[in-house]
Amino acid sequence: MLMTRASEYALLSLILLAKADKPMDAETLSRELDISKSFLAKILQAMARKGLLNSFKGAHGGFSLAKESSEISVHDIMCAAEGKSPAVFDCASSESKCPSEKSSACSIWPFLNRLQGKIDNFLEQLTLADILEQ
Repeated sequence: MLMTRASEYALLSLILLAKADKPMDAETLSRELDISKSFLAKILQAMARKGLLNSFKGAHGGFSLAKESSEISVHDIMCAAEGKSPAVFDCASSESKCPSEKSSACSIWPFLNRLQGKIDNFLEQLTLADILEQ
């Protein structure tokens, strides 16, 4: 699965943070997006660990973008939210991950690998700034 709820919530959160003039906390973001605070907090912390967000403690704490929106790719967002690179198919990343263990005889893996490469390239080129312009 390419876009999970975690990726969706991460992207929606970053859109709100990019438009905000000050840090926003997980509670405010979860209320604005109408999603679980605990789930969102985990996603926000993961994005902070990957350097996409700054995290501030205290009464006026919260999260803000750590980079310009033009420097944050959708691929980076999805990797941070998922904890791994987004994949269309489980076996698409390498022949060694073939679930049937018959990768040497697989006629679709080369196609899936090319498809994954095109999707990765698109997601790496697409930035948060591009989405904000829409």
